[in-house]
Amino acid sequence: MVSMEFTKTAVDGCWIIDLTPFGDERGGFARTFCAKEFAEHGIETGVAQANMSWNAKKGTLRGMHRQIAPAAEGKLVRCTRGVIVDACLDLREDSPTFGEHVMVELSADNRRALWIPPYCGHGYLTMTDDTEVTYQVSGFYSPEHERGQRYDDPAFGLQWPGEVEVISDKDKAWPDWDGKPIK
Repeated sequence: MVSMEFTKTAVDGCWIIDLTPFGDERGGFARTFCAKEFAEHGIETGVAQANMSWNAKKGTLRGMHRQIAPAAEGKLVRCTRGVIVDACLDLREDSPTFGEHVMVELSADNRRALWIPPYCGHGYLTMTDDTEVTYQVSGFYSPEHERGQRYDDPAFGLQWPGEVEVISDKDKAWPDWDGKPIK
């Protein structure tokens, strides 16, 4: 039995992961993570941290975050309450999809996850009040290696599906891409 369905996206190495639930009179069951299945799709499965964020207001934007070497991290992101639109922006200059992005709706109802490869920018916009988002992260958080790009950087053309109502000062201040190699 296949426990998860992996769908490639327009960003190299970024995967949508859907569950294959089993149901009976008790309710349902599904595997949300399997190192073997992830490895079969070329996904680094070491989990260094598990994080959670919660957001009170619809229109909250977090992003676009990433970490650089030696503290790069991949993220498996899932929305466990409410609805978000999650974004992966390819900032790997040696990638065939550099500058491309994908946006995927993640919700408590669809139970979908998105794998964000290391060095890619990650962010999301809440589409409902009272959202909760969980992350399994392949590296440890390192403030000195954290980087970001503006969520509305014209160089990348991210079109968020709603108004940004709440955003941190730090996320508003990330620079636009200047055409130089991203470090």
